[in-house]
Amino acid sequence: MGYSDPSGRDLLGNRSLCFIFICAFGLVTLLQQIIYGKNYLKSGLQFSRHNGDESTNWTGTINFTDEGAQKPARNGKKRYFEFYEGPYDFNSTTCRELRQEIINVKVLSMVKTSELFDRWRSLQVCKWELNKTEANAFKTSLSRCCNAPSFLFTTKRNTPSGTKLRYEVDTSGILHISSEIFKMFPNDMPYTRSQFKRCAVIGNGGIIKNSKCGKEIDSADFVFRCNIPPISEKYAVDVGYKTGIVTINPSIITERFQKLEKWRRPFYEVLQAYENASIVLPAFYNTRNTDVSFRVKYVLDDFDSQKSVFYFHPQYLINVQRFWMMQGVRAKRLSSGLMLVTAALELCEEVHLYGFWAFPMNPSGIFITHHYYDNVKPRPGFHSMPNEIFSFLHLHSRGILQVHTSPCR
Repeated sequence: MGYSDPSGRDLLGNRSLCFIFICAFGLVTLLQQIIYGKNYLKSGLQFSRHNGDESTNWTGTINFTDEGAQKPARNGKKRYFEFYEGPYDFNSTTCRELRQEIINVKVLSMVKTSELFDRWRSLQVCKWELNKTEANAFKTSLSRCCNAPSFLFTTKRNTPSGTKLRYEVDTSGILHISSEIFKMFPNDMPYTRSQFKRCAVIGNGGIIKNSKCGKEIDSADFVFRCNIPPISEKYAVDVGYKTGIVTINPSIITERFQKLEKWRRPFYEVLQAYENASIVLPAFYNTRNTDVSFRVKYVLDDFDSQKSVFYFHPQYLINVQRFWMMQGVRAKRLSSGLMLVTAALELCEEVHLYGFWAFPMNPSGIFITHHYYDNVKPRPGFHSMPNEIFSFLHLHSRGILQVHTSPCR
């Protein structure tokens, strides 16, 4: 009950308390921004952007290496570059040290998020290069465990008619591959090992917003996208249009398109934005996913669409989950993005990631939305996004793939 004066006016009623709470919340948020800003200014890493170029304001002493490269001087945990004209060569002494600083962090809990950001942002002064030795070794490991060129999708070759297919998580559930289901499978895998030279895998993170990476993404030989994200003109300058594969989580079909049990044209029209891209679904993740995933194929056939529909092979996804668990990524389920990155590493010579970030701030400490198109948070405890991104930063530092978190030039 609020306080009132003799005249009956509400001096501190519910509306007043609500107003005070909103003001207090706003003040706390403002203080957080100020504190983060001061921390990053103190770290001496101040970036400004002019005409798409990175210009810097580095301060501090410089130590020159035997290669003539400028070495970051240290002041506690701070690193400074003066007269930075970079980028430095990938294998320069400076860059080897900066890459090693990230590789030395074996688990994410070893460092504070701000320290990880600091190390990652320092590494941006280095050109990235593909380390063929490291990349080939990693791809060999993936080939032994997962073998995307043979088992990424269910095919007539790897899943003959009459097969009793075991689900990915509903291990007690078995689907008999009837002749009707068998007809929906492609004869064989549509992609081969290292078929594409340069691939782009696009995450939906807010980190890609205002990046102007659309042209760079569209210049890739093959582009992977997750969960039918918007690629309309409003977003294309950042995320591009080109799409070779796009995944669809069956929960999207259930929630946005009523399981395709009623009006199907809105779903078909959404897919039209992806032109001739192939559609990929985890139909055999659990028993609930199967019918709604098959319905996608039926809808496209009814509209005489030329799009191919593929279904992840459940054993491939099981093997991928085990592989990344050995790399330290433990989650109830891996994200669609990580599944596509894993496949891309086998199907492409060079892999570039855009829109992958798992923190509420970008590396400069500026708050960003969760997705580039909205700020809807995922269900907690399902994925392990920070650990996935941490693994990508490791792979970047080893020259296996490149993670793009800065605006494109």
